[in-house]
Amino acid sequence: DAERREREAAALATMAGDLLRGVELADELDRIAALAAGVLGLPVARIEVGRVGPGEDETAVPLGDVATLLVPGGYRLDAKTTSRFLPALASLLAVEIEQAQREADALEAETLRRSDALKTAMLRAVSHDLRSPLTAILASAGALANPELDLDPGDRATLVAAIHEEAIRLDRVVGNLLDISRLEAGVMEAHPELWTIDELVGQALDAVSADASRILVELDADTPPVRVDAPQIERVLANLIENALKFSPPDSQVLVRVERGATELRVHVVDHGPGIAATDRELVFQPFRRKGSSTGGTGLGLAIARGFAEANGGRLWTQDDPVGGHFVLALATVREPVVQA
Repeated sequence: DAERREREAAALATMAGDLLRGVELADELDRIAALAAGVLGLPVARIEVGRVGPGEDETAVPLGDVATLLVPGGYRLDAKTTSRFLPALASLLAVEIEQAQREADALEAETLRRSDALKTAMLRAVSHDLRSPLTAILASAGALANPELDLDPGDRATLVAAIHEEAIRLDRVVGNLLDISRLEAGVMEAHPELWTIDELVGQALDAVSADASRILVELDADTPPVRVDAPQIERVLANLIENALKFSPPDSQVLVRVERGATELRVHVVDHGPGIAATDRELVFQPFRRKGSSTGGTGLGLAIARGFAEANGGRLWTQDDPVGGHFVLALATVREPVVQA
């Protein structure tokens, strides 16, 4: 009897120690069942959370209201052992299940809180960044449609240009909102193909609506290709360049420099703006967080850039630089085939 008590205590201590180390109950049930089988003198046993019925050639032994011990049919359990061990095992599982439920409730509450914060930020973005171009479009269209206004061809051309520009701005905002929603939902897919970095940089520059003379590009002619989704990586580079131009003085240049590493290419985008504080280097990649509070925009450009970079197996970060803001995009290179003579 003393030996049985010692085995029971040792098994319960092992179970409690494993659970207290933060092991998930679902991952630990098989081990707990094996320890219980050893204590009860059974070849095998299994434990299911809640009240469940026995399977074929099994006997169900309730562990309170929290779990069920399922043992092979035909085996008789020692009454003394079960009267001591099973209530203690049930109490241990009850405490762990209650703790797991509290953690699940806390995680759900935190998820809901973040979801509410995201919805609030999105509503703010929609109310400002969608309303502004819509207001400009409606005002210009109203002026064009007003028969009482005598507009010369120059005025009409100006209003048409304003409608076109604001429509492009509106389309960009809507596209950003759709992209960030897909990234948050984890449904954004990449379709990788082989591309050279100079092609990707060149197409990104074509998409940037800014004075090309402000952008200085330094490319190594002998760089290996990368396997990426070209539109997504072009979007990453364009967002980084536009962000750098936005936060740089109007008469300063933005440097786009490519360096080759052993296994990856790194694209550096460096501006002459105020830079980013060390405490904000991760925050700037969160949706609806603006790099500078005085600058407009939804604050989605960097979040989308990192999402697309990671979807293509790359990395995106910002680092300290006395010059100004400094972002780095790292993409894995494709190993060049070995040509045998």
